[in-house]
Parts: sequence; structure tokens; C-alpha cells
Amino acid sequence: MMRTIKTFTMVMFLLIAGIGLKAQDIVVIAPGNFLRGTIQATDYTNVVLTKEDESVVQYRATDIQEFVWNGETYVSKPIIIKKKMEHRFFKILEQGAVNLYAIGGSTGVDVPEPKRRRITPSIGIGAGSGGFGGVGFGGGISIGGGRRQEAPVKRVMPSTFFIEKVGTGPMSELPVEGGNSEGKTQHIKNILLQKLSNDEDLAERIKATESFDGKLIRAFVTAYNAVHK
Repeated sequence: MMRTIKTFTMVMFLLIAGIGLKAQDIVVIAPGNFLRGTIQATDYTNVVLTKEDESVVQYRATDIQEFVWNGETYVSKPIIIKKKMEHRFFKILEQGAVNLYAIGGSTGVDVPEPKRRRITPSIGIGAGSGGFGGVGFGGGISIGGGRRQEAPVKRVMPSTFFIEKVGTGPMSELPVEGGNSEGKTQHIKNILLQKLSNDEDLAERIKATESFDGKLIRAFVTAYNAVHK
């Protein structure tokens, strides 16, 4: 009886302790080199992380490989903007034979600019666990203390999808907002037929589609990846 009570007490303690644990976001600078903390904002060019010591560090897309925010992964990838090669963060929607990424949507925010800033180099140390094993040292720009930061200004950016398949050229843009038009629909069809190749059934469904949105595009990619592994 006493053993049962002790076991029950221990289980309850672990459950209560677990409730108090705070899920952490991760910034991956390189394999095995990462930081833990809470991501405050991203504008897809920069990401702001509050570290465990409450200091704030901002990383450009050229500084890191990826970050995990609220369980979703954003990877840094090159993209041509106005004939210039730049890097942006892309949220991973689907991965497999074909990869689907997104920029924009409800997670779009303005990266905060504090009224008072004391910029100093920083080195972060992350305790490794799981797939990010090891100890990480991360450089970046620390922006004063976390409590002096203004709250990120939330805004909704138009969503744009990008689709990628090795051997079929660079990533292609798929506009998923801004209304439907014959030209936009045909543009999306052409890209999907190019990237989701060697699947006659899927090709017929794409050709028969009269308008596209984000959910439908994602469904096509998911269906393709389920068959072409």
C-alpha cells in the first residue's frame, strides 16, 4: 500500500513539474551548433531570439541554417531578388521527393527595433539533446536586455509558396493569395506539372483544377510525396 502511494505521489510530482516546463525554440547555426530560447519575431530576413539568460540576439538568414519556432522549421535558402542573390527564411510545409516552402502568412511580423540598444558580440552555449546533439557556440548581435525590447508588431504578409524538386531547376514561386485569374491559375498548373512529373493521375487532376489555394497545392504535393518516396 505504501509503495502504491509513493508511486502515485511520484507520478503526480512529475506531471506537475512537466506543466511548469517551458517549450523552447531552437536556432541552428550549423550541425551540432545551436542555441535554445524563445523566438520573438521573424520577417523572413532576420530572426530575433531571447536566450535563456534573457539577452536578445538577432540573426540574419545568412548567419544560420535554420530555426524551429513553435514546432515548425524555417530554413535559410538563397533566392534571386531583383537580380541579386539573397537569403531568406522559408517555412517547411512538405518534404520528400518534392519540397514545399512558404513565406508570409500570420507568422509575419516586424522585427522590433528597441529604443535603447547596446550592441555587443555574443557567444551562446546550447546543451545538446535529440537530433541536435552536442554543444553549440553561436555568434550574432545581442541587442541589450530582453525586457527593454518593444513587442513585435504583428502583421499578416501575403503568403507565397515555393516548390522545389532536385533536377528540375531552381525553386519556383507559387502565388497562393491575391485572387484567382486565368493567368495565375495557368502559371500554377505549369509549375505543378513540371515538378510533380511522372504521375498521370495527379497530372489529370491538376489540369482539371479551375482555381488553386494553399491547401490544395499542399494536398497535391503531399499526395505526390506519398507515392514517390
